[in-house]
Amino acid sequence: MPQNTPMMQLIYTSRPFGFTGEMLDDILMAARRNNKRDGLTGALICRADLFMQMLEGERSKVTATFGRILRDDRHLEVSLVWVGDAPARLFPNWDMLDDPARSWMWSREDVRGGAVTRASAAEARGVFERVAGEVG
Repeated sequence: MPQNTPMMQLIYTSRPFGFTGEMLDDILMAARRNNKRDGLTGALICRADLFMQMLEGERSKVTATFGRILRDDRHLEVSLVWVGDAPARLFPNWDMLDDPARSWMWSREDVRGGAVTRASAAEARGVFERVAGEVG
């Protein structure tokens, strides 16, 4: 990405439809291929009841990728949590980091109770900052 092109980050959540290991592998393989082509990086936190993803890169590429996600029938209840300019990438070495939801995140009961939809943008960004700190 050229130095003068502003970099942005976008975080969304969704509920997987028909979650299987094979479906997740397909999503990750496509994401890594497309993100590498488009100069995007990020992380996907996933489990059977939750997808939460951060995309990072040039605004037009991030927006186009989010548009594809909105049309993807493997994602239900897609919700934009945060979008904004960022001075640096959190995941510069990851076309798409695959990271399971951690015990310090929301429980399945919390997710069913709406914790994800109540989470603030700062809380969601904090989750990815913590994951980025763990992977280095």
